[in-house]
Amino acid sequence: MRPVTPLSILAGELELLRRERPSARLDRALALASGLDDYLSAATTPESERLAALNRRTTGHVWAGSGDAVATLEPEMLSGHVEGQLLRFLVAVTGARRVLEIGTFTGYSALAMAEALPADGHVVTCEADPRAAEVAREAFAGCDRITLAEGPALATLERLAGAGEVFDFAFVDADKTQYWDYLDAAHRNGLLAPGAVVVVDNTLFQGEVYLDAALRSSRGAAVAEFNARVAAHPAFEQVLLPLRDGVTLIRVLR
Repeated sequence: MRPVTPLSILAGELELLRRERPSARLDRALALASGLDDYLSAATTPESERLAALNRRTTGHVWAGSGDAVATLEPEMLSGHVEGQLLRFLVAVTGARRVLEIGTFTGYSALAMAEALPADGHVVTCEADPRAAEVAREAFAGCDRITLAEGPALATLERLAGAGEVFDFAFVDADKTQYWDYLDAAHRNGLLAPGAVVVVDNTLFQGEVYLDAALRSSRGAAVAEFNARVAAHPAFEQVLLPLRDGVTLIRVLR
């Protein structure tokens, strides 16, 4: 898969430099950059067989475009083993029972979180792209702890708020240009209980958020703005972890 995290992009740049100007120092720098992700995976509790099978299916799937596509889909969008285990761990230690997910893709993260829920727990996951929703729906077969809401996430959030739904855990991994809209809508409409934990993916966005602002893509600029707005919001406290492409943990104070 193509490099999409700051560390994997750095490893790629170091590999090019090593080819041009071989040196022992570049060899060491490349080893440091390229070896971390595999080590993290090896030192993390293994994924379940169901998650491993979905991982294989997602990476082997041909994501061809179609007339009803709403986004460019690629295997790199998968949350994956380590991040999936982080989500599973957080759901377990917070005692969450109602989980909201914005951005299902093929369902890996929803399944990982569902595995940690108590018997009365449930995940509501939102997916706008019908191709991803089709794969996810098949992945959820036999799991009664997940409801897939297909369609634009903001419209789904309005329906959930209208129905009086409240969640104590949320995961956001969808259209980066709408990150703030998702969080603001969920918080403003009472979908997030006080003390709820919100996990947001890709908050380093390939390093664009901390490199020269003039070089940012529209999505990188949107994520940088999202990070700044979260940091300045009095109702949130947060920490940004340098896991994969950046994971922000937010606690809703009020």
